[in-house]
Amino acid sequence: MLTAIEKKAIDHEIELVPYKKASVIEALKIVQQHRGWISDESIEAIADYLEISPAEVDSVATFYNLIFRKPVGRHIILLCDSISCYVMGYRLLHKALEEKLHIRMGQTSEDNRFTLLPNVCLGCCDHAPALMIDKDLYRDVEPALLDDILKKYT
Repeated sequence: MLTAIEKKAIDHEIELVPYKKASVIEALKIVQQHRGWISDESIEAIADYLEISPAEVDSVATFYNLIFRKPVGRHIILLCDSISCYVMGYRLLHKALEEKLHIRMGQTSEDNRFTLLPNVCLGCCDHAPALMIDKDLYRDVEPALLDDILKKYT
């Protein structure tokens, strides 16, 4: 079931589009912002509210890599694995992150602090390698910088 706050935010998005179902992406983002991820129950609640099928909502949710269909940590680390980042040190950065966080790509740290995910491109090929934590972009990242970067996120 959607909360009153979620419904109000979704109603605002519905007003901006010609068809109710055109707000499905925004509805997913709103619910995820409040709950941290999109459960099967959230899919059904959104579908019911937008008067579309759960399959339609799920197809959108599973298409976008920043809609999370399982629980994630408090902070999402997106590690760019584009060719530029790969050539400029991705492998070392990837290995260092996994060692520091004691997780593998796609996993969440035991303390639920971080989830490490690949990202196809963060758009800063001229400053590779790059990673993003939540909405903060880090460019020219070297493994030696990781401790200072990670300690910002509690």
